[in-house]
Amino acid sequence: MKQLLISLFPFIRWFPLTGDKVRSDLIAGITVALILVPQSMAYAQLAGLPVVYGLYASFIPVIIASLWGSSSQLHTGPVAMLSLMSAAALIPFATPGSSQFIELSIMLAFMVGVLRLALGIFQLGSIVNLLSSPVIVGFTNAAALIIGLSQLSKIIGVPFPRTDSYLTDLWRVLTQIPEMHFLTLVFAIGAWVAIAGLRRIKATLPGVLIVVVLTTLISAFTGFENKVAISPDQFHNKHTAELLGTYATTKNRIDELITQVADLRRQAKDYEAQEDINNAASLSAQADVVNHELSILKSENTVRLINIHGISFTAARDQDNALVFFDSEIIPDTFSVEEKVWRFSKIDEQNIVLSSGGDVVGVVPEGLPSFGTPTIEWSLVIALLPAALVMALIGFMEATSISKAIASSTGERVDASKELVGQGLANIAGSFFGSFTVSGSFSRSAVAAKTGAKTGLFAIISAATVVIVLLFFTSYLYHLPQAVLAVIVMMAVFGLIRIKPLTQAWKVDRVGAVIGIITFFATLIMAPSIANGILLGVVLTVVHFLVASMQPRAEIVSRKPDGTLGGIKSHNLEPISTRFVPVRFDGALTFTNVAYFEDIILEAQRDFPEAKSILVLGSGINSIDASGEEKIRELNERLDELGVKLIFSGLKFQVVKLFILSGLMDEIGRAKFYPNKEKALESLQAEYQEN
Repeated sequence: MKQLLISLFPFIRWFPLTGDKVRSDLIAGITVALILVPQSMAYAQLAGLPVVYGLYASFIPVIIASLWGSSSQLHTGPVAMLSLMSAAALIPFATPGSSQFIELSIMLAFMVGVLRLALGIFQLGSIVNLLSSPVIVGFTNAAALIIGLSQLSKIIGVPFPRTDSYLTDLWRVLTQIPEMHFLTLVFAIGAWVAIAGLRRIKATLPGVLIVVVLTTLISAFTGFENKVAISPDQFHNKHTAELLGTYATTKNRIDELITQVADLRRQAKDYEAQEDINNAASLSAQADVVNHELSILKSENTVRLINIHGISFTAARDQDNALVFFDSEIIPDTFSVEEKVWRFSKIDEQNIVLSSGGDVVGVVPEGLPSFGTPTIEWSLVIALLPAALVMALIGFMEATSISKAIASSTGERVDASKELVGQGLANIAGSFFGSFTVSGSFSRSAVAAKTGAKTGLFAIISAATVVIVLLFFTSYLYHLPQAVLAVIVMMAVFGLIRIKPLTQAWKVDRVGAVIGIITFFATLIMAPSIANGILLGVVLTVVHFLVASMQPRAEIVSRKPDGTLGGIKSHNLEPISTRFVPVRFDGALTFTNVAYFEDIILEAQRDFPEAKSILVLGSGINSIDASGEEKIRELNERLDELGVKLIFSGLKFQVVKLFILSGLMDEIGRAKFYPNKEKALESLQAEYQEN
């Protein structure tokens, strides 16, 4: 009864909660919260969402995962990898930061949660085995680079255009280095040095939070942001005003087309469900046409945005004290010039926002997330399913690997299926409270373990701290520089890059290592759709496995000088006999390789025409299916017609059982089955009077 209750309510194992446990969890929970708050805001932006959604994702999901997970030290919440994958999956369907994008992010979290819950309930966690180690390392390295370098624009204070090619976007960022904002770079470098320095001084110090507080205070007191909203007629150069107007109009048109494409595809799916193929095809074709126009406009506006940001504006006041902005023109003497250099920041409703400073977080809404059922865009469910499945598997892999790493030192048993259930419930419950996709965090879990967390109560305490921030402290986050959040992301993900596992794989399994390298480059090239990179790696891994299983190790063997058996060709050995031929076959005898098994038997018969027996050393045959059984029957009949006996040795119990059930053992003859190879060789040598 107790085990059943623990299975249904895993948090029962926390009890009884002693004073020591509560104290340890309190310290660990507060310490983790000091990292969670700034990290969650940074990862929300990585997911294309306002920073407050990072705090929303650090509330309900954290509590649910701690209650129903199997690890006492695993901390669930926003993580860099899934945040990027969420944004990449949704960019084709909505504009980052828009209300539709937010709805789709929440819907994707719900989908990931359902998939993880299903995998956990049906105990299908082993599906993650499709992700080989080289593929995981290749994907993780590429994703870490993509995530880290995507923050470069915030480090230097320039726009990061979002198109269908990440590498092209990154190159456009690099071309803007001459227009970088110096103070933004100073904030970024200062934050990086300070966080790294505090880690060296004392690893347990909440370096990230200390730097966030200090940089926010400096930003507020120095007026780091310094923005001004103006109307188009305040530009002296009318061509510049027209360029900005064209950019704004095109941006609005892009948002309309994104919605239009989604609507057309939704209608096409509805017609497909009604088996109205003609209307479905017509709407799909219209969606493709609109999507082509959308791609062109995105590309044009990306170039336009970079050109606009490259313009330096000088503010001046006329005789009536009206503010006018000049770019390339000579400013008349009748104007009084201000020293600051202004650049384009954004278009806010009807106003154009210019900035002479850097970007900050801005207004963060106060209050807890409200309850709301996730909006399900059924037309996009199929389109998002591959990304959701990859995110479910990647998140599960992260969570279980973290849990097992911590469990190796704590001795706690980790149940992968329960962890899947906990992670699934966390995403499902979170989606009802404005959360995007979450998973187990390595950095926060490691901090929890180091600071002595005893039970999942520490995670609930960290969530309670986030609640306090949402209720009372969001207004203090306004002046936090975006560059500092970018540094937090960069430092977190660059630590994920590992080269050694690939070099080790090269020594052991070169094909696997090559697949890992292909996965790395494919993920980079296919970005922002990075899920496609790992899917390619999985496909190549499966193909490699199938090819290998179709041709397992199989060879004619003989005695080596030390008396053991080895391949004739691989060890350049003399045949053990001309009257009988021992053949080793190491692999399951199934439909994938029966043809190969037949080839090696017939090769033995062809190369040794005087042989009267072919001995199959079958200790390596772990299983056999109907195709294997049928092929052995055929070979036995063919060899029997030639006066050659087919003999087996060392077959495992499960294989022998199938031979008996199928009647194949009686058909071949029970005397032709030996318990081990030495008995078989001894008998054959005696039969043919050979030493």
